[in-house]
Amino acid sequence: MTETKLRRDAIQILRASLAAADPVQAVKRHVHVMGDQLIVGRRRYSLSKFERIFVVGAGKASAAMALPVERMLGRRITAGAINVKYGHTANLKWIELQECGHPVPDRAGLEGTQRIVELVRAAQARDLVLCLISGGGSALLPAPAPGITLEEKQETTKLLLGCGATIHEINVIRKHLSTLKGGQLARLAFPATLVALILSDVIGDKLDVIASGPTAADESTFANALKILEKYALLERVPPAVKARLEAGARGEIAETPKPGAAELSKVQNLIVGSNRLAVDAAQRKAQQLGYRTLVLSTSISGETRDIAAMHGAIAREIVESGRPVRRPACVISGGETTVTLRGSGKGGRNQEFALAAAIEIGGLERTVILSAGTDGTDGPTDAAGAVCDGRTVERAERKGLNVFDFLARNDSYHFFDALGDLLRTGPTNTNVMDIRLILVG
Repeated sequence: MTETKLRRDAIQILRASLAAADPVQAVKRHVHVMGDQLIVGRRRYSLSKFERIFVVGAGKASAAMALPVERMLGRRITAGAINVKYGHTANLKWIELQECGHPVPDRAGLEGTQRIVELVRAAQARDLVLCLISGGGSALLPAPAPGITLEEKQETTKLLLGCGATIHEINVIRKHLSTLKGGQLARLAFPATLVALILSDVIGDKLDVIASGPTAADESTFANALKILEKYALLERVPPAVKARLEAGARGEIAETPKPGAAELSKVQNLIVGSNRLAVDAAQRKAQQLGYRTLVLSTSISGETRDIAAMHGAIAREIVESGRPVRRPACVISGGETTVTLRGSGKGGRNQEFALAAAIEIGGLERTVILSAGTDGTDGPTDAAGAVCDGRTVERAERKGLNVFDFLARNDSYHFFDALGDLLRTGPTNTNVMDIRLILVG
């Protein structure tokens, strides 16, 4: 089995995983309208009891999630507003779309969020608010707390993204610098009925972490946020207004986010409609159809990207040398989301950096391919979803005068793989359920 065949199979497996994470199908699996009844998971709502229906949301997949909602509810929708990442759009009729910045929020996001706030604030006790949430929702729903500017949130976000903090830690900070995150959108909608459909992009599918949990109870505190900044030596580097707000909140001078059992969350239903596990399961089925023996490592892998890449490379080498933990032809699959600690000023994303570090680990191995891709189709601030490498990647690079170690030191994986023609460019997929990583050994 050649590297060319392995690469083709890896792309087929990736495509199968993306199809399983399709947000349109995810919503249709869990939401139905039968006559007067709106069925969401195991709950039923009588549509005739609602005077108005508002649809709001934010996330890379939220526009695609809105498509089946419009088809089911049609003219019943009073108004709607959703924030999406640039390019992640859909053809909607009753719901307004605002394209805006991700992963760093921008002015367009602020304007779109103001429209969302207007609709949610207008909702009354006999109204229904449908909230469509997916990965990316944190950056795409910027609503700075009083005393905090958008620019200060941008600066704080950039510092957190570059220090190696996990998405869980980043979102604790975001919640306490926002007027919507951490259950505060639900607080604003109360006493209306609020139903949130959620496409998960976080390990463990924790409601309070996905998009910073705008409709979920928040167990984190201002004190937790301060500890995270201290952990990464950022307390004196964030804007003074950010530090001052978190310290005031820790002293009890600012109201906390809604906690479990809060009255303003009593009319909320949160439902996970899709996750990384669905994508990984589909990848495994496709690999088996293609004749591979499969092993799913985990859908909850996190940690420093280079360390996780080294581990995957070691597994590939073990398969080649001993047939463990699975005999060839083998396909090992993992999901989750790693983090990159920036050391250089190059261009790339966590999936491209994973592939670059993995290329070093599997150097010289025959009939071995490793792929890593973000299910949203965009990896970091690039136009690529990720990259693919094999046992000859380093050798091919050297023939072109490219030093793999120099590119890794500069965090410049994008230009490395672009030169080799090994970037994965899917375009925006309109979904987002973390990452898919594949080891194929033929």
